[in-house]
Amino acid sequence: MRLDVFVSMRLAPEYSRSQVARMIKAGLVTVNGAPARASSGVRAGDRIEVAAAPAGALRDLSNYKGGDAPEISVIFADDEIIVVNKPAGMTVHPAPGHPSGTLVDALLARFPELAAMAEPDGVLRPGIVHRLDKDTSGVMVVARTPFSRAALSQQFKERSVGKTYLAIVKGRVARDRLTIERPVGRHPVERQRMSVRSHAPRDAVSHLTVLARFDPADTGEPGASLVRVKPDTGRMHQIRVHLASIGHPCLGDPLYGGKAGGGEFFHRQALHALALSIAHPRSGERLEFIAPLPIDFVEFLTPRLSAADARTLRQWIELS
Repeated sequence: MRLDVFVSMRLAPEYSRSQVARMIKAGLVTVNGAPARASSGVRAGDRIEVAAAPAGALRDLSNYKGGDAPEISVIFADDEIIVVNKPAGMTVHPAPGHPSGTLVDALLARFPELAAMAEPDGVLRPGIVHRLDKDTSGVMVVARTPFSRAALSQQFKERSVGKTYLAIVKGRVARDRLTIERPVGRHPVERQRMSVRSHAPRDAVSHLTVLARFDPADTGEPGASLVRVKPDTGRMHQIRVHLASIGHPCLGDPLYGGKAGGGEFFHRQALHALALSIAHPRSGERLEFIAPLPIDFVEFLTPRLSAADARTLRQWIELS
């Protein structure tokens, strides 16, 4: 049996096979006292040892300063999960160019026990099972235990998680309902972008419903639309790419909106993860969480929505 298969079977459900593979690559797994590859075979009598992450791999939480750990709005928390409303402008976890001020920093400051949930190779992504782009706001669920991390990751893998987004897009979308089925992958030339014209795309499906349309006189040429998007898949930048591919990019989107991106109204892409529906990892109960609209959405929509449109929107969320 392969080493990664054997170890992941013994450590399931707390650790997935991909996590075990990273442990092996980091040198945390030895066979008969020597490092081995994930593909190495194991046999009866082999001694396999799994070491803890290096002591210095996790941050010393006592060193946090106010600016390092931003405030975060917690929608729900119990012994297994934490649900937050991530603000626009916040990166989910530390990365090159974003070493601090991340969602992970905010979570560790408020829930320091999450430090024990760091990846086994020392990568600081404790409990993170999905992501939102830095400038996309909205609801996210974070696992609080290894069991929940495995259970939630499986739900995302099986696409049983319900996700609902609100977007304000350029132009008046003609059709009330539209399903966009266009595979998404890395742009063939501009590597920081994703594209429906990738050389190595993956399937991607988004369901769009128009909630309101705004006249050009009220928003500038060529008008705008408020849309609800329910993605079946979770590709990187999927909703932004799909909306741009039909000629209706998010207002304020610097990557996919072009010159007419609506920056006069939004200083980031006008995309908000409104609702998230999951099965509770322990009880199996179906739960739905809703993230209140951010201030830029409220300021744009409040003077422009008709009474009828506002009532429709309030079926999903209060504006104030």
